[in-house]
Amino acid sequence: MKKQNFYIMLISSIVLAFGFINCGGDSGSGAGDSDAAQKVYVAPGHYDEFYAFMSGGFSGQVSVYGLPSGRLFKVIPVFSQNPETGYGYTQETRPMLNTSFGEIPWDDAHHPELSQTDGVPDGRWLFINGNNTPRVARLDLSTFETVEILEIPNSAGNHGSPFVTENNEYVVASTRFSIPIPQKDVSISSYKENFKGTLSFIKVNPESGEMAIAFQILVPGFNYDLAHSGKNVSHGWAFFTSYNSEQANSLLEINASRNDKDFIAAVNWKAAEKFIAEGKGKSVPAEYMHNIFNEETHLATSEKKNSVLILNPEDCPGLIYYLPTPKSPHGVDVDPSGEYIVAGGKLATIIPVHSFSKMLKAIENKDFIGEVNTIPILKYEAVNAGEVENPGLGPLHTEFDGNGYAYTSAFISSEIVKWKLGTWEVVDRIPTYYSIGHLMIPGGDSKKPWGKYVVALNKITKDRYLPTGPELCQSAQLIDISGEKMKLLLDFPTIGEPHYAQAIPAELLIKKQKKIYELEHNKNPYGIKSENETRVERKGNVVHIYMSATRTHFKPDNIEGIKVGDIVHFHITNLEQDWDIPHGFAVKGAQTSELLIMPGRTMTLTWQPKKIGVYPFYCTDFCSALHQEMQGYARVSEKNSKIEISYN
Repeated sequence: MKKQNFYIMLISSIVLAFGFINCGGDSGSGAGDSDAAQKVYVAPGHYDEFYAFMSGGFSGQVSVYGLPSGRLFKVIPVFSQNPETGYGYTQETRPMLNTSFGEIPWDDAHHPELSQTDGVPDGRWLFINGNNTPRVARLDLSTFETVEILEIPNSAGNHGSPFVTENNEYVVASTRFSIPIPQKDVSISSYKENFKGTLSFIKVNPESGEMAIAFQILVPGFNYDLAHSGKNVSHGWAFFTSYNSEQANSLLEINASRNDKDFIAAVNWKAAEKFIAEGKGKSVPAEYMHNIFNEETHLATSEKKNSVLILNPEDCPGLIYYLPTPKSPHGVDVDPSGEYIVAGGKLATIIPVHSFSKMLKAIENKDFIGEVNTIPILKYEAVNAGEVENPGLGPLHTEFDGNGYAYTSAFISSEIVKWKLGTWEVVDRIPTYYSIGHLMIPGGDSKKPWGKYVVALNKITKDRYLPTGPELCQSAQLIDISGEKMKLLLDFPTIGEPHYAQAIPAELLIKKQKKIYELEHNKNPYGIKSENETRVERKGNVVHIYMSATRTHFKPDNIEGIKVGDIVHFHITNLEQDWDIPHGFAVKGAQTSELLIMPGRTMTLTWQPKKIGVYPFYCTDFCSALHQEMQGYARVSEKNSKIEISYN
C-alpha cells in the first residue's frame, strides 16, 4: 500500500510540474535572436531547403512542409478519406482502406520514416504506421501519393513502427498492446497467462518497394512502444523499447510503473534469417489485407493473406536479448555510428545510453541476470555506456546532428536538451512551447544527418496563437543548431497531431517529381485517350459514362436517359498533358466527395440518383479563365421511363 501511495504521489507531482510549466508567462519568451526572421524567410519564387514530412496523428494523414519557412505544401491522404481529392471515396482508391475488419476510413498515423540507401535517406519512399488498426503504408515520393497499405496481423496498437534498416531490407514494427495470439475469448484477468506481443519484420522489394511480412517474433506480453534499427556496427540488429514488464492489465499509470527498470529488446534479424533457413519458423493462420495502388491502371486492389511465419525465441537461442532500461522507456534511438543505443525513460531521472559493443561482449560472456520466457536478460552494468544526468523531466526521444551531439526532448519540463556523445555532458538546453513529444533533425536517425535544424513537435500551444475555441492547433518550432547554442527561429501550426517527422534536402526530391501521367501509359479499363472515345453505355441498371475533361469543357456535357435508381459511374479522364492543370468534378446529390483528377489520370465518381430532375455537374478546381463555363447536365427520368440513353 505504501508503494502504491508513493506512485500516486509521484504521478501527482508530475502533473503539478506540468501545470506549473504551462501556466502564464510571456508568449514570446524563448524567441530567437533578432535575425530569426531573415533565417526563415524564403523569397517569393524561391524554394525551401528541406521537405519535412509530419505525421497527422489522429487525422490519419501526412502533411508536407517546407523548411525553414514552415509553409504547408500538401496533405497526403493515407489512412483516412480525403474529400479534397476523392481518396478513399472513389472506386479507384476505396480498396486502399480495406482491412480484415472491413473498410476502415480512418487511422492514427504516428511515425513517418524515409527509405534509405546505405543508411542515408534516399527520397524514394516514405513509410508510416497506422496505430489503431495495425497497418504500414508506403508513399511514393515521385507523386506524393499513397501506393500501398499492408495490414499487420497478431498486433494491436502498431506504435513501434515503421522503422527501416540500412537498405530497407526490413521495415520493423511492434505491438504496443499485447493480446491473445491467436485471438480467443479469454478473461482479461488472465493477461499474464494468455497475452503475448509480436515484433514484425516486413520485407521490402528493393526495386518496386512492395512490402510483405517476412516473419514475426513471439515475445512476452509487455507493451512494445517504439523501435529503431541498428546501423554501421549494429547493422543486422533492431531495438524495441518495452514497458509494463509487470504485465499489468489495469490502471497502468500505477501498476505498470512499479519496476525500476523495463527493457529494450535487441533482435538479431540476421540470426532470424538463419533460423528461418533452418526451418525454425512456423506458418500459422492469420487473416490480413494487402492493398496496392497500380500507377498504370490508376486502380487499387486488395488481396487477402491467410498465414504468417512466426519464430518462437524458445526455438531460436540468440535471436533476442533484453537490456534492462529505466524507467518505462518510450523512445529508442541509435546514433550515427551504430554504437550507442539511447533510451528515453518517461519516469527516469537520467538518459541511459547502452553500448552495442559492450552488449555483444556481455552476450559472449553470458553476463545474464535472468530470463523471461527463455529470453536472456543482460546485466545493466554490462551493457551501459553511460548516463546523461539532469536531462529534464520526462525524456522521450533523441536525434543526432552528426557532429557528436545528441538532442533529447523532455515532455514534462518542455525543453530540448543537447548533450555530448561519449562524455554524456549536457551542454545546452532550450525551452519549447509546450509539452514537446518527438523532435526531428533532418536525417537525424540516419548515418549522415543534415544537422542544421531541430524541429520540436509540441502537443500544447495555449497562448502561442490566436485562440480558436476549445480545440487549439498543435505546433512545430524550428530551432537553429548550427552554432554552439540552440536558437529558436520559428513557430508554425501543424495539421492534426504531429507525433514524429522526417526531413530531407529538397534537391534530392525535386528531380524525382512526376509532373503528369502520360496518356499513352494510361491502362485504366475505363480510361480514354481522346474526345473521340467518349460515350455513355447502359448495362441493365448500371450506366457507364466515359467522359473527358479539358480546358474548359466536359465531353459529353449533356446526358439523358438516366433513370431513378440507376447506378451511374462517371469515368473521367483528364486529357491535359500540362503540369499543374488538374480538373475537378462534382454532381448535385452525389453522396460522396468531389474528384480531383491529375493530367492523364482517370477517376470514377459513382452516383445513384433518387429523384427525377435535371442535375448539373461542374469542374470544382479552377483551371482557366473560362472555368465557370466548365459544366454540364444529367437528366434523370422515372424508373420505368422509355427514354433512351443519349448524349452530345
